[in-house]
Amino acid sequence: MSIPTAPEGYATVNPFIITKNSEELTRFIVEVFDGAERPEAHTVDDDGLLLQGEVVVGTTTLMLAERKPGWPFTPSLLQIYVNDIDQTLERALARGARLITRPTDFFGTTFARIQDPSANIWWVWQHGEMAWDQDGDAEAWTEDAPAEDWGAVSPELAYIHDTLLQAMSTLQDPAA
Repeated sequence: MSIPTAPEGYATVNPFIITKNSEELTRFIVEVFDGAERPEAHTVDDDGLLLQGEVVVGTTTLMLAERKPGWPFTPSLLQIYVNDIDQTLERALARGARLITRPTDFFGTTFARIQDPSANIWWVWQHGEMAWDQDGDAEAWTEDAPAEDWGAVSPELAYIHDTLLQAMSTLQDPAA
């Protein structure tokens, strides 16, 4: 499989976040995830709203735009790897994020979820030594395995699963 050529600073796929108060979300990303704003990408539409802004986080460029009147609330669901999950969560919570899933061991990595003040949900990972159980519980990951008891796989997996269901069922437009 060939990998498409992307310009320097961009990945093959780059998230585009449509949000209310894009300036606040940009500051959140810069301060919490050590992002760097690309001022040259800042484009304002003729209605005065941000049409495109960009923040580089690690190897990824996140693009942002201000939600226009009449556009639906569309939260983003984003995965991010960090070097220090505890410091990242501390900065996020100080900037108004809500902790959805506390740091939890997930097969040798540490995993947490937060919801930023714009209602986007971030899967926050601190990579460790993956410890997939090759011999046990393989059935739990197959299509035929019953999904109603995530705790049978592990209590951590049940907690991770349940906190996502709860967060998604209560998602609301913060501007409403």
